[in-house]
Amino acid sequence: MTDTATTRAGFLRLVAGGLASALFAAPLAAQRARGAGAEAYDFWFTRLKYNSGDWDVDRRMPANLITSLIDYTALRVDPQERVLDLADPRMLSAPFCYLAGHKAVEFSDAERRNFERYVRNGGFVFVDDCNHDIDGLFAKSFEAQMGRIFGGDALGKLANDHPIYTSFFTFKGPPATSFELNGWGDDIVHDYLKGITINGRLGLLYSNKDYGCEWDYDWRNKRFLAEDNTRFGVNIVMYALSN
Repeated sequence: MTDTATTRAGFLRLVAGGLASALFAAPLAAQRARGAGAEAYDFWFTRLKYNSGDWDVDRRMPANLITSLIDYTALRVDPQERVLDLADPRMLSAPFCYLAGHKAVEFSDAERRNFERYVRNGGFVFVDDCNHDIDGLFAKSFEAQMGRIFGGDALGKLANDHPIYTSFFTFKGPPATSFELNGWGDDIVHDYLKGITINGRLGLLYSNKDYGCEWDYDWRNKRFLAEDNTRFGVNIVMYALSN
């Protein structure tokens, strides 16, 4: 059970008061102002394509999350997912980026430079391990990349009272997914998420819970859920846009 009244009402008042125009006040403001669609939308979902591994996973998830943002918030949301190469400078203008996969991750020099520049200068990346396995190939290789870019201690566990859990809906920590309980991978329930914080702001959210696959279903099936499981995705986006 979540308590949404205060959070949602407060957020919508901010939107009415001009939050949409303030969302680009971060260090990447000038680049984002020139970003494709910035004049029409407050938010667009950007999937990062990287040369190693398998980046094109959970293909129906973005549409479900986009639908929830339209249903629950007053944001002007681009209804289409955008896919950009991580090495493409245009990704620096995105208000939010998503990166996922199952296989080993090995960034090229250009990919590494863009990733670091984006996170250090106000960007937000949600990274989801589709293996839901803290010792799997994606997890080990991606975490090694983060250590190489940001330092070995940069990726740390988020406390259950982190603002991301109350940025729109209210959660008492990261919601569980069915994939954690089905015996696949390490068969461990991950009761935490990890992240990289830059100057007091979470710039990278990292999950071994496989939210992407949990939210990857035909949108018509959402009505059969007892509770909309994409609501935490709304929290992630709201945090990304407001910090």
